[in-house]
Amino acid sequence: MEFHGFQKLTLLDFPGKTACTLFTGGCDLRCPFCHNAELVLHPEAAPTVGEAEILAYLERRRGILDGVAITGGEPLMHPELAGFLRQVRALGFAVKLDTNGTYPLRLRTLVEEGLLDYVAMDVKASPAGYPAVVGIPQFRTDRIAESIRFLLTEPVDYEFRTTVVREFHDLAGIDALGRWIRGAKRHYLQAFKDSVALIGAGMTPVPKAEMLQMRDVMLQYVSACEVRGV
Repeated sequence: MEFHGFQKLTLLDFPGKTACTLFTGGCDLRCPFCHNAELVLHPEAAPTVGEAEILAYLERRRGILDGVAITGGEPLMHPELAGFLRQVRALGFAVKLDTNGTYPLRLRTLVEEGLLDYVAMDVKASPAGYPAVVGIPQFRTDRIAESIRFLLTEPVDYEFRTTVVREFHDLAGIDALGRWIRGAKRHYLQAFKDSVALIGAGMTPVPKAEMLQMRDVMLQYVSACEVRGV
């Protein structure tokens, strides 16, 4: 398996663990606010890192690093991910996966095989808001809903997270999102950050005071909700 980015040390990407972060290329969504536009739109243009190099690095870091965070793009687009994770597991590392939830069967398979310790799933909006947020007209949320239902059974430690953008999110939409993931153990509202590498343009952040209102709305439905990045 090839990766399109390799951060050798992070203290932020894997809760409670020192880790490295691996970036996969390609995604099945086109969220306008995505800050990894090149990985999504033109993964073939990014330098690659092979799994042999990464596994050799992990072998040298046994006892120093705790885990590996897999992000993208959308990692579950790649069926060969499971084979790579088996090798990571054999070296004794914990694994965190970031996913958009569009591959529920692959998610379930990795969890049931014991290859994941933590899943961070993006829940982009309420079901009605998804087509605009993911940049795909007529987008259906069936697979997203299946992934949500699976994680709500707590087969693995997890979080849901939502990047909040003025043009896509308001209090009513956040309330609908909260009802969709009712009973979740952990949810994060992430502040939108503009950059030069976005897929779309013309988007703005939501003020901190309103983000805190959104948190209070979410706390009607989830056990814990925090605001990130404000």
